[in-house]
Amino acid sequence: MIWLDTLIQGILLGGLYALFAAGLSLVFGIMRLVNLAHGDLIVLGAYLILGLGTATGLHPFLAAALALPLMFALGWALQSALLNRVLGDDILPPLLVTFGLSVVIQNALLMGFSADSRKLPIGPIEAQSLPLGPVTVGAMPLITFASAIVVILGLNWLFYHTALGRAFRATSDDPVTAQLMGIRPRRIFAVATGIAMVVATIAALYLGARANFDPAIGPARLLYAFEAVIIGGLGSLWGTLAGGLVIGVAQAMGAAINPEWQILAGHLAFVAVLLVRPRGLFPRAND
Repeated sequence: MIWLDTLIQGILLGGLYALFAAGLSLVFGIMRLVNLAHGDLIVLGAYLILGLGTATGLHPFLAAALALPLMFALGWALQSALLNRVLGDDILPPLLVTFGLSVVIQNALLMGFSADSRKLPIGPIEAQSLPLGPVTVGAMPLITFASAIVVILGLNWLFYHTALGRAFRATSDDPVTAQLMGIRPRRIFAVATGIAMVVATIAALYLGARANFDPAIGPARLLYAFEAVIIGGLGSLWGTLAGGLVIGVAQAMGAAINPEWQILAGHLAFVAVLLVRPRGLFPRAND
């Protein structure tokens, strides 16, 4: 029974990691951009929700609804004004620019909010639990996992059943031909980054609701997201969910054996998957 509970807790934790990774996977799948500032943008989203909630008195879930369009606009602006300028065959300029962006965000948050850890006040639901067969699970982890499923379903529907999704796929496969068909790749990239920031804001909501956060935790969130994307297969959204589950279950199992092994167990699972499946569990056919 203890191991069943550990497995379920790991799966629910994997939903949070999948939310961290979904935006990163989307951006990489469309424009082959590894955004090293992704974790810090998630933390920025958490602080934005906190600030909006404090200023308006709204519950964090309602404050997050206000933050979504603001983060979309931020993503659009970053891609249009900065990242589009460094995209190309050489992967080094985007890495350097996004690394610099990560440093800027961390220091700006440190100046604005200090190094003190914060948490989103979500109220009684934080302590509520629900019976799930022979085990009991927390309401917030369950909501987080359900949200991850909804986000992945929504992104897949957008990617494969809409005109915008067709533009995403055409631009990803052959940007030159797509441009000849009237698609403007730079605008498509900006929309993709805006959507990725919307997903990052959802991840930020659950990050802040479930744990403390401070300006310095972005790189660790990026690491979990990056590992989930690689485990699942680059550009695969459902693979990203699977990658998050692998890391979450590995961490839960490691913590059950020895609390000091929690983080290490996730990294070992990452290495083990790559040894067996170097291209990830569900690589895209054209990778």
